[in-house]
Formats: sequence, C-alpha cells, structure tokens
Amino acid sequence: MNAAVDESLTAALVAALLAGLGGLLVPRLVARVPEPAQTASDVPDDEPPKTAYAVIAARPGLGLRSALASAVAGGLLGAATGLGWPLLWLVPLVPVAVALSVIDWHTRLLPRVIVVPATLAAILVVGVVGLATDQREALVRALVAMVVARSFFWVLWFVRSAGMGFGDVRLAAPVGLVLGWAGWGELAVGLWAGFLLFAVPALAVIVARRDRSLLKRSFPFGPFMVGGALVGLVWGTAIAGRVWG
Repeated sequence: MNAAVDESLTAALVAALLAGLGGLLVPRLVARVPEPAQTASDVPDDEPPKTAYAVIAARPGLGLRSALASAVAGGLLGAATGLGWPLLWLVPLVPVAVALSVIDWHTRLLPRVIVVPATLAAILVVGVVGLATDQREALVRALVAMVVARSFFWVLWFVRSAGMGFGDVRLAAPVGLVLGWAGWGELAVGLWAGFLLFAVPALAVIVARRDRSLLKRSFPFGPFMVGGALVGLVWGTAIAGRVWG
C-alpha cells in the first residue's frame, strides 16, 4: 500500500514538474502559429476581428498561468496513472492542450499546425509503446476510439457546422486516442464530461442574460473538450464503475 502511494506521489510530482516546464513555453508556441488567411468578409458583422496570435502570446502572465495549469493537470494525471507508459504521451500533450485552449478561448480557432502534428506524434508514441510492451489490445482500442471520437464530432460538425468548428473535429482524434487507451468507460466519461462542462455555464449565461439568440452563436469548445478528457483520464474509471457498474 505504501509502495503504491509512493509511486503515485512520485509520478504526480514528476509529471507536474515536466508539464509545468512545458507550460512555460505556451506563449512561444502561440506566438509561432501563423495567422490564417482571413478577409473582412469572413468575420460576421456582430463579432470583433480575430485577435492576433502574437497579441495573445504577449498577454502578461500567460506563461505563469499556463505553467500552473499544466502542472496541476500533469500532477493529476501522474497521480491517477502512476509511473506508467501513458505518461510518455500525456505529459507532452498537457502544455499543447493548454496552448490550444488559450487560442480557442480567444479566437474560436484550433490551429491545424498544432493539432495535426500533436496527433501524429501521439499516435506514433502510443503505437510504439503498444507494440513494444505487447499491449496490443489497448493499442487497438485507442486507435478505434480515436476514429469513433473523430467520427462522432464530424457528424456533429456536419449537422450543425455553425455551432462547431472543424478544429473541434481534429482535436477529437487525440482526445479519443488517449481516452481509448485508458478504456471505453474513460472514453465515454471524457466525452460526456466535455459537453457537460460546456453546457452548464453556457446555459447559466443564457438564462442570466435572458437572451435566447446566444443559442445561435458559436462558442469555444476546445477548452471544455480538453477538460472533459482530463476528467475521463483521472476519474473516468470511478465514474464509469458507478454509472455502468
């Protein structure tokens, strides 16, 4: 029992430290994202122009806030996972997820130049670990879950593209991959938690403002998808056991 606690504590500290250090680099990553080709006609009349990535990166304290958020998320993942193989892809993905959340929150965009390379790198590491450690069942489940999650969000985008950007569809791939490695219950909880984290405050704002027109506006979903994935990875097993156990 003590050995298990020591391992979890060690994993939490190591993951928090490494993820926190990665979080310090978030402003640099945001600043290096190329601006999308966008004309004045691409911006709706009732919305302000897109904030430049360089402006977002230069916000005071962004590096420290990103480092803190990354350290907390890394620590939670380390404590939940222990000194296991998943930390090899989870820890590097944490600051990337924080950077994407920052960008999406301010611009409602999830840049392909970040999401796609991060997804390919995660697939590579998961594939190598799955084959090298003979965890083929977890590997297959992760890849299938990635396809399932991306397909699910593609359907949502196709049905109502005005309320969801294609960046959310791309982000669903790495989210499904890491949740799928953990388990089907974790995948279900992680995706469900993302929608719940988004819907509750959104509905509260709509009710408080008594403005139903807000239902037709698009909102950044990336931060909530990332938050849902964290919930699924850290507490998914316990929640799934209570709901479906």
